[in-house]
Parts: sequence; C-alpha cells; structure tokens
Amino acid sequence: MGLALSAATTSADDALPDGVPSDDEAPIAMLVDMSSGQVLHSRQPDRRFVPASMTKAMTTFLAFELMAEGTLQPSQLYRVNFDTWQEWNGQGSTMWLPADARIRVDDLLRGITTVSANDGSIVLAEGYSGSVEAWTTAMNDKALSIGMINSRFGTPNGWPDEGKTFTTARDLVTLGETMIVRHPTKFANYVGQTEFTFNDITQRNKDPMIGRVAGADGIKTGYTNESGFGFLGTAKRDGRRLLMVIGGAKSQWERARLAREYIEWGFSAFDAQRLFNKNDVVGQARVQGGDNRIVDLVADRSVFVSMADGSSAPVNLAITYDGPLRAPLAQGERIAELRIKVEGMPDASVPLVAGAAIEKANLFERLVNGFAGWLP
Repeated sequence: MGLALSAATTSADDALPDGVPSDDEAPIAMLVDMSSGQVLHSRQPDRRFVPASMTKAMTTFLAFELMAEGTLQPSQLYRVNFDTWQEWNGQGSTMWLPADARIRVDDLLRGITTVSANDGSIVLAEGYSGSVEAWTTAMNDKALSIGMINSRFGTPNGWPDEGKTFTTARDLVTLGETMIVRHPTKFANYVGQTEFTFNDITQRNKDPMIGRVAGADGIKTGYTNESGFGFLGTAKRDGRRLLMVIGGAKSQWERARLAREYIEWGFSAFDAQRLFNKNDVVGQARVQGGDNRIVDLVADRSVFVSMADGSSAPVNLAITYDGPLRAPLAQGERIAELRIKVEGMPDASVPLVAGAAIEKANLFERLVNGFAGWLP
C-alpha cells in the first residue's frame, strides 16, 4: 500500500516508501500532481539552491511568452557576436555555434531545450534584449509575475555566478506548470525531444526519463560542482500529469535512478479518480456590471484527485474566488479555484477559468440586471 506524505520533511529513511528518495540521496525533492494541485511528497520545497542549467527552463518560458506576444518569431535570425563566441565556444554544454553566424531563433531554442546550449542561451538573450543584463531583468520580472517569489536569475544559462542565481523546488514546479498550461503546443514542439542536430553535429538529450519512462516529456537537467545534479521533469499518463524536482543528487546516474523511481512511485502509489474533464463546467459565479450576471467556471485541465492506494477517505470540493467578480472578464481568464480536501493529504487547488467573455453592461443591461437583482 502506498503512503501519502505531506509537504513536511520526512527524516527517517525507514519511514519512506520505496521510490521516494532519501535525504542523503536528494536533500531537495518535490512531486506534484498537476491534475489536482496535490503535493504527493516534498522535502525542503522552499530551501533556496543553485539551479544550474535548470535556469534554462526560465529562459525557455520567457521565450515562449515573447513568442505568444508576437515580439519573438522562430524565423528571426540572431548573430553570434565574436566576443560571445570567444567566451562561450565549447564552454560546458554547447550547440557549437560558429562565430559571426546568423542563427534562427527556432534552432537556438531547440539547442537550449534539447542539448542545454550555454552558447545558444547567450545568443538568444543578446539577440532579443541587446544584452544579457536586459534579458535577465526580463526573466526576473516574468518569474515574479507567475509567483516565483524565492527565485533570482543572474544568467540566461545557469553558469556559476557566485550565488546570484537561486531558486526553490516550489518555484520550479510553478515554472514548469505555468509553461505547460500556458504554452502546451510550444512545450510539445520544443521540450522533450530526444536529440538535436546542428552544424552536422547530433547530440542526445540528457533527460533521464525521456524514452525510459512512459509519458515522460521533459523538462530540464542541471549540474555544477556547487549544485550537484538536479532535475525538473514531468510525465503524463491517461490525462494525469506529475511534475517533479530533485536537487543535490550525487551523480548523473544517481539522478537518473532517483527520477525514474520517484515518478513511478507517484503514478503507482495513488489511485487517481477523475473529477472533471478539461472544459467541464465546475460551477458558476455572479458577475457585477456585466452583460451577463452569471459566468460559468470551467476547468482548464482534466482534474483528478490522488488518493493513497486503498484509501476510502471522502473528497471535499469547494469553489473559492474574490468576489464579487466585476466585468469585463475574458474567456479563459483565471477567476476562481477549486479547492480539494482529502483526509491524510495536503489541501490542494486547481484554477478555474471563465467559460465565456463577459463584457461591461450597457445602460439597458444595467437596468435589467438591477431589476433582476431584486427578484427572489
């Protein structure tokens, strides 16, 4: 029988179920069910640590956001400045960019996501923002905007910078979830590829789960002498997606073993019960000042609840939002949360979005809505 662990640290190794890394193996660990928002297990999720190349997940996410805004195009060409080539040619993980070449954004992103290209990260940053400093400022602004309150980025690629770059497991989970939910098509296109060929050189992805764990599709490994071996990864099976962070593993092989065992434990130790399909109406909320007084609250993903294997604990659901909601509301705008409570598990929540756009009411609609408000 699986053991449901709370977000608190479990210190005694003999209390850990098979598949959950010990403190000695991974001092930082977190496993979340994105389909319910439930934390299946965590150890020191808010401890700051050096993410190393996992930093590139933030660079990737910023690029996805800029592409969605239309200010960054995959077909754009950025030049490899000679000084940049001198500094980064062959420096750590690389896509072997030639000096003075003009490289498509599409290739730079594939180099970053698949072979962890340090040189590609710098060229993308300089090409779009004009300087590494301007790009990292945008990274930090974007991180704060999605709730990564315990992270700071000093480089686009995670190269050692005397501790200026740091993050937490919880923040990395936030980053991974936001990337997948906001940009599912871009995520599928760029993240989780098994190999990448550039300049007639083919390199394989070092992700420890892709091709070895069913449903695995990314996101990013990291390593420096200071940080040890880390991993931000995810896998999806039958509509249920798990997201994990491991920090401080002792070797590449140990990281691979821990990642595979951890994710498999998450899938096997819990019974997943489907609550709602994506785009199902979960409830309704009142709206003030709109052309409609009611808005449907819709699930933006398939919603499951994870129960400890064999558990018959009741599932309690509640919808919460800061009311009253006021028009205008955009379709798909996040406006509420579905709170999920299961005995023996940490409380969890998933977002609910507006099922339709609600425009501001005109004078006649305000009068009608005002009159309707007096009716029982």
